[in-house]
Amino acid sequence: MANDDPHALLGRPVANQIIAQVREQVEELAASGWRAKLVSITVGDTSAVELYVRNQRRRAAEAGIAFEERNFPEGITQEELDSSVRALNADPRVTGIIIQRPAPKHISLRALQGAVNPMKDVEGMHPASIGNIVYNQLDLAPCTAAASVELLKSTGLKLEGLEAVVVGHSEIVGKPIAFLLMSAGATVTVCHHMTRSVAAHARRADALLVAVGRPKLIDASMVKPGAAVIDIGINAITDEDGTKHVVGDVDYEAVKEVAAWITPVPGGVGPVTVAILLRNTITALKRQKALYEAAFAPSDIYRVGLTPAGA
Repeated sequence: MANDDPHALLGRPVANQIIAQVREQVEELAASGWRAKLVSITVGDTSAVELYVRNQRRRAAEAGIAFEERNFPEGITQEELDSSVRALNADPRVTGIIIQRPAPKHISLRALQGAVNPMKDVEGMHPASIGNIVYNQLDLAPCTAAASVELLKSTGLKLEGLEAVVVGHSEIVGKPIAFLLMSAGATVTVCHHMTRSVAAHARRADALLVAVGRPKLIDASMVKPGAAVIDIGINAITDEDGTKHVVGDVDYEAVKEVAAWITPVPGGVGPVTVAILLRNTITALKRQKALYEAAFAPSDIYRVGLTPAGA
């Protein structure tokens, strides 16, 4: 079991530390009238995301952040959904908006994510949020990418000059991870489906981060002894006896004999991703507070009767 494995890089301790820091900031902001609130958007059947939403709601409660679920019918149009998101953008009581995946095929998640105001993009998936990473503005990075780097930092490895290999180059995980690591001073190689020899690149990595959605793609022969392995994959598989379970993109049992650190699936990146979502929420609230205070002097606030977000 991962809990008994000395090589296991567990997400819960890292997540708990982040949540504790978030709660302190939530209390400070609430004392001045600024309260954090997350709104979760689901469309149609929610069974595929029930566990994720439940975990988000539970951890948000631990951090003192209000959490509201809004489920829209399967047949809602893109225009109607975009309009609902714009209404949330305009609601000063809403700090952040979460678009849960998957959604019906007729809904463009990319367009829907683009409809979220970047100031409320706590998932870090708006094109503007992802683009900001290139310019080292990292405080609203995509949650899974930021969680992966946070776990790598928790090993104590010095990221400056670290040889890192990222397997997978998606817009919301692989590419942002590469930029986050480069910002920390690592030397980064990104592998993808056209890379000639993923194994050759992977074997020289001090840190190997994998997010491709292929069960047990990485075996022990592809890992440098003593490396840190961050497995971001989540794959549902069925054994020959019909047993269903979740595995990552790394063959955990084989690779743990080679790596110095390895994240289990589940229990690795997932818990930290939720914690980063909540940390992003507080970052967003601070930005909204600063913008509000810059726009209105105290006398103006009194005159027009405006109140802080969430008050």
